[in-house]
Amino acid sequence: MIRLPLKTGAGLLIAAVTLALPAVLDDSALAVYILLGLAAMVTVGVSLLMGYAGQVSLGQGAFYAIGAYTAALLALNGVPPLAGLVAAPVVAALSALVIGTPLLRLRGHHLAFATLAMQLILLSLAGQLEFTGGDIGLQAIPQFSLGSWEAQDATTYAYLTWAGVALVMLVTHNVITSRPGRALRALATSETAAASSGIPVGRYKLTVFALSAAFAGLAGGIYCFYTGYVAPGSFPVLISIQYIVMAVVGGLGTTWGAVIGASAITLLLQGLSTLSSLPGMPTYAPSVLSYAVYALLLIVVVLFLPQGLLPAVADRLSRKRQAAPARTR
Repeated sequence: MIRLPLKTGAGLLIAAVTLALPAVLDDSALAVYILLGLAAMVTVGVSLLMGYAGQVSLGQGAFYAIGAYTAALLALNGVPPLAGLVAAPVVAALSALVIGTPLLRLRGHHLAFATLAMQLILLSLAGQLEFTGGDIGLQAIPQFSLGSWEAQDATTYAYLTWAGVALVMLVTHNVITSRPGRALRALATSETAAASSGIPVGRYKLTVFALSAAFAGLAGGIYCFYTGYVAPGSFPVLISIQYIVMAVVGGLGTTWGAVIGASAITLLLQGLSTLSSLPGMPTYAPSVLSYAVYALLLIVVVLFLPQGLLPAVADRLSRKRQAAPARTR
């Protein structure tokens, strides 16, 4: 009998469940499943950016929007949707390179506020410019297609979304395990020590910033084809805060932690949305519940799970495995 390593077996099980779920979920649950996958794509980039480069960005929603608008504008102007989807992460990454060159000179909360201002400026411009549709946005975006084949249902977009998640996780894994990945670990520990070792700190930080933006841009490109509509209101400032909460809850600097955090927060928000829509709930319930839950989650994680859910669970399992041989002696 062939025995697979624990990680391999767990990975195969997760892959099988991921592929099976779109076939059994109803339309409402499928929409949540797609949004969960899109959030996971962006959160993997946030986890990489914060966990390795040590940069706090409150503007990932801006790159999500750039990817969505790029794919939507190209599709509406006759460009094949596949080309638009490929262009979305490229344009987002190039935008990050241009924006990040001056912004990454800042650190800590100064950088966080600067990236937040970047998103506010972008949303304001999108609401004023004619070619972006202003506050109304872009409508009747063509469905995603390849040649004569066209995506007709949410199930197709679910598979497309999770194929994107798999691609993002694969790229992140290869980056982390490569020689630059080892340099990033040194950078996360101490920028001064990394610089003294000959690591080009500024270039690495900018590269990771652009890579995380590309992940967000890819998610935005899929989002625009799935919804068929993009507008400034589709990318509120709160969405960037959500991505940070997802990354922190799941575990910064971990690929699977980002997916777990995105899943937990998305499902929690869906539950809160259902709760806030119950008869008798006030109109301000959704926003109040969201902010309250974010605050409570951050307090709980900081106090009891400072490294996030995945590292905490992994550490607990490791301790159990180490304690088991000792008990058998």
